[in-house]
Amino acid sequence: MNSTKEDFLEILANYQGILYKVSLVYFKNKFDREDNIQEIIYQLWKSFPRLKNRNSIGSWIYAISINISLSRINKVARIEYREAIPELPDKTDIENEISNNESLQLLLNAIYKLNEIDKSIMLLYLEEKSYAEIAEIIGISKSNVGVRINRAKEELTQNLKK
Repeated sequence: MNSTKEDFLEILANYQGILYKVSLVYFKNKFDREDNIQEIIYQLWKSFPRLKNRNSIGSWIYAISINISLSRINKVARIEYREAIPELPDKTDIENEISNNESLQLLLNAIYKLNEIDKSIMLLYLEEKSYAEIAEIIGISKSNVGVRINRAKEELTQNLKK
């Protein structure tokens, strides 16, 4: 195994939670989430050789994960044969964690009702990303991030009251 593949698999193992969280926010169906995760991994692998700044790997993974998820929602993906991707070691089970926590399930159901961009912003906000990091990942201004977070919080509050 060459070092590029080893580096990629190590990064993937360290940041796999991002893929699961992003997919969980955008796809209610388990099979859709699994397909989305596979597509994200494939796109990460394709773009990995062009990754220059190894200090912002998390932001890179968030950006690709969100963009792939939004693309899958907005258009029908072509089905292509791809070599199977090996199982990740020490796979975290975020879905079980959320399904066993009623508060998290209520929050996730409220997040499902947000528009696609606000879902992304709130996911990153809940991951304690700075406004600057969120702005860089989403591609909007820092001040717009603040406005959208406040509006999303209000909408989430209203959704949770229902």
